[in-house]
Amino acid sequence: MTPKKDFYQILGVPDNSTPEQIKRAYRKLAKKYHPDTNPNDKAAVEKFKELSEANAVLADAAKRKQYDLLRKYGAFSGGGAARSPGGAGGPGGAGVRFEDLDLREMGGLGGLGDLFSSIFGGDRKKRGEERGESIETVVSIPLRVAALGGKVPIVVPVTEACGTCGGSGAAPGSTVALCGECRGTGTISFGQGGFSVKRPCPACRGRGRVAAQRCGTCAGVGDVRVEKRVMITVPPGTDTGSKIRLKGQGPRGSGGAEAGDLVVSFQVEPDRFFTRDAMDILCSVTINIAQAMLGTKLKVRTLDGKHVVLRIPPGTQPGRRFRIKGQGVEKGGNRGDQLVEIGVEIPSKLTPAQEELARKFAESAELKH
Repeated sequence: MTPKKDFYQILGVPDNSTPEQIKRAYRKLAKKYHPDTNPNDKAAVEKFKELSEANAVLADAAKRKQYDLLRKYGAFSGGGAARSPGGAGGPGGAGVRFEDLDLREMGGLGGLGDLFSSIFGGDRKKRGEERGESIETVVSIPLRVAALGGKVPIVVPVTEACGTCGGSGAAPGSTVALCGECRGTGTISFGQGGFSVKRPCPACRGRGRVAAQRCGTCAGVGDVRVEKRVMITVPPGTDTGSKIRLKGQGPRGSGGAEAGDLVVSFQVEPDRFFTRDAMDILCSVTINIAQAMLGTKLKVRTLDGKHVVLRIPPGTQPGRRFRIKGQGVEKGGNRGDQLVEIGVEIPSKLTPAQEELARKFAESAELKH
């Protein structure tokens, strides 16, 4: 079997795509093939894994550079296999030798090996060990929490070891035998020219053993889908689109390998009273015409939930802003201000007494109707 993995084709983008185009393509396809959207659909799960693998390489500038060099030298069955030193290339090979590659550009032999391992599905770990995938979730947070920081609970769907079989995939009491596909090694090899790489055996999922009777709870997979409650810390000054990575909070790895990461992307909810302008917080307060003319004192709510007394001087005009120092967004040890914009409410209807007073005022001020 000759492996074929063109990550650009997988994401449906040209090889000169910008990082933003790659991100948009991945998000669109990941949403379509996500396991949560396609329960019990193994083809969708495999497609989602393939998309995640492609995105992991193309979204990383250094890995993408290495990958593009491999494509350039034909390290794929469709574009010619790269030759090992003194070896023959695969079908349609371009006759390129590995010594022709600039290993400095590709991050050295280590970088080359890591990338080939990713492209051809290689497994450099112990038998059956495969780190859990990283998953991403979007969390909506109030403006106050985004501005000042805080803790919020979230619930994310992850895979965990089946409680019935302990992750073995075998029904309780069932006999377990060596896997006939990999003969108990847990891995199968793929050849590419003079190059050979390994990946977990799909028949036994890297365990090296298969059960005579599958576990009824997990259908022999060994994993079950559960909802995990996680308390996350929101950094002060968080914006919509900001992300944090929680190491080891994603799906579990296979064969005892470490769990994947949980990437949290924030969406800041609009607030009915406050809006944000960089490090400052804006709000509007309306007073009546008498308060604007004569002056007054107002209690204004802050992000902290407290109230500050704001003195409004006589003759305040509509649209005037007052600054409350140190009551804005907190970030990097600094904090912005809160700006209070004054609106003046003009009564739409006056009583006869109010109308008479308004006439006298107009006359005394020599105002004309």
